[in-house]
Amino acid sequence: MRLPMRISDIPLRLATGAFILNSGLSKRDADEETAQGLHGMAAGTYPFFKDIDPATFVKLLSAGEIALGTALLVPLVPSRIAGAGLAAFGAGLVGLYLRTPGMRRPGTLVPTQDGTPIAKDSWLVGAGLALVIGDCCDRDRC
Repeated sequence: MRLPMRISDIPLRLATGAFILNSGLSKRDADEETAQGLHGMAAGTYPFFKDIDPATFVKLLSAGEIALGTALLVPLVPSRIAGAGLAAFGAGLVGLYLRTPGMRRPGTLVPTQDGTPIAKDSWLVGAGLALVIGDCCDRDRC
């Protein structure tokens, strides 16, 4: 039986999957202050989150991160699927970085000290796209 991923995908999937799974697990029992902070930041950038209760938002975020992390770690999930999820999740975080005031130096993409922890999440987009492209190229022999 052939796995739906390349051997070269394993390090990338292990590193990102473990990181995101841990992040999701750490949010499972978030206190009210943490929930309000995460919700406030997300709702400030993505207004459609404003109508969701902060505790519910954090539970959904936690569940999403746990699901994504698990998908990356389970070798039966094709790399193109896990990679697409990773790229989409990373793009949401990059959107936070780009749209939240104070994250970047004015008129540039250079992060401020407050923006650095979120700007670094751009690697998730690159990792996800690498998984998708590698899987597609494997099938199409590009």
